[in-house]
Amino acid sequence: MTPRFILFASAALIAAPHFALAQRATEQYTYRCTGSDGKKYYGSAIPDACIGRPLELINKQGLVVKRIDPEGDEKARIAKEAEAEKKRELDAATKDAQRRNRALLATYTSEKDIEDSRARDLRNHEKGVQEVQRRIEDLKKRQAQFQKELDLFATAGKGQPPTRLKEEITNAQIDLKAQETLLDAKRREAVGINARYDEDKRRYKEATGRK
Repeated sequence: MTPRFILFASAALIAAPHFALAQRATEQYTYRCTGSDGKKYYGSAIPDACIGRPLELINKQGLVVKRIDPEGDEKARIAKEAEAEKKRELDAATKDAQRRNRALLATYTSEKDIEDSRARDLRNHEKGVQEVQRRIEDLKKRQAQFQKELDLFATAGKGQPPTRLKEEITNAQIDLKAQETLLDAKRREAVGINARYDEDKRRYKEATGRK
């Protein structure tokens, strides 16, 4: 075997893979789809009737080498993004729960601490309720006094009561309505306070591994 023949053979071996790649690159494929009208469409480029529809890529031998489903791919992409978003939300919720649990354990050292805090907040809340009730009683006393003044004008036959008295009666009615609304809201606050401490107690048991 001559050196020249060996050199030629080596060059042929080196060039063979590149030739195969070039041959594959120039191989012609045909696009095929079923149009919205039910007909089959073919083309070396994607036919207009196939745009947005599932496609098949066919080689010279008539074999399907690839299937393309734009709608399915889009649905898969959307589902993947939704799953990723759900995971992000779950991770954020988990981190938030861990942060809240750390804050909870830093605030309370026992379930008794939670109950003591509950009792303290309920006492303060009750003081607020009683303060509103006192204001309501004061306003009702003022209204009773205003009524006496009105009765005096009526029995004495002095005509219409002064403008000042009318304004004070109106203002007292407005203030009384506002205080009664506030009292209703404060009474409902007690439910919220108990619910908050019930939740703290539940989370404390969970964070400390208690049942």
